[in-house]
Amino acid sequence: MIWAVAFGAVALAFVWVTGVNDGAALLGLSGRYPRSPGLLLMALALMPLVLVPQLTVAVARTFTEGLTDLGDRRGALAFLLGVTVALAVVAGLSRRGLPTSLTLAIVGGIGGAGLGTGLDVSWRGLALVLTVGAAAPLVGASVGYGLGLAARRVPSFTRMAGAVRAAHVLAYGAQCAAYAANDGQKMLAVVSVARHVVSMRQLGAIGPVQPTPVVLIAIAVVFCAGALSAVHRVGERLGRGLVLARPLHVVSTEAAAAASVAASAMAGAPVSMTQSVTAGVVGVAASEGAARVRWPNVLGVGAAWVLTLPLAFAAGALGGLAMRAL
Repeated sequence: MIWAVAFGAVALAFVWVTGVNDGAALLGLSGRYPRSPGLLLMALALMPLVLVPQLTVAVARTFTEGLTDLGDRRGALAFLLGVTVALAVVAGLSRRGLPTSLTLAIVGGIGGAGLGTGLDVSWRGLALVLTVGAAAPLVGASVGYGLGLAARRVPSFTRMAGAVRAAHVLAYGAQCAAYAANDGQKMLAVVSVARHVVSMRQLGAIGPVQPTPVVLIAIAVVFCAGALSAVHRVGERLGRGLVLARPLHVVSTEAAAAASVAASAMAGAPVSMTQSVTAGVVGVAASEGAARVRWPNVLGVGAAWVLTLPLAFAAGALGGLAMRAL
């Protein structure tokens, strides 16, 4: 019973923190568009979280099957340790003012915990995730730069404001759908494992990912609560901490992030939406000149990303070794 409670608490905390990190980034940047329809933006963020996983759970399965062999009797325990480590690393870096990637943290935490507890680690799977994860921000920055250049050449016309607003809604909707197909599925993976442990009331091998409507709606509700609790703080950092965003900047950034995350989803590799959004912001701003980017803030974000995965992997491995010694 105690393990069921532990898994339930960790899953709830994980979805909440994901909302604080990812959901606030989604809503915060889009909300910087003048007169953004708040209720519509929230609906566009939540609906894909319920609908998209009913079509594909490829990325969720990467977390439960592609990083380490969690089919062993120690699988659920290693997974719990990995998720707990991820939360601790992100909390520690955030307290020091270093925004980071929860996705990188959970990848490192699960991989390290698997190694420490003696499970078979899929080094090939980890390498694929790292390769795609490193490429995604570069893709986002490049696409953002290209869209920024293109936006500067768009001639003004009578109904331009309405057209740009429509493009904003479409780009944001695509970004939210891409998130639900990729980065957002880490929540489904964690909740699915917790649900399996709660139903079995014991530790053991983890069960399959099960995207039932009730589970997906519950995830969306907690995610929304976490996002709303931090949207102003995170939106301020993305909008002013890195660049001075304009309406076309917002649209171009949303489109760039959607493109990089959607492409990664096709490979079944999880990438951080926050990373992609930040990279898109930088690329769009750089299209108007390097001076438009606040490079000290960008370097601070980059340093946190570089630290996240090795810290989580090392902590997970040490925790796994400690558990084996008990």
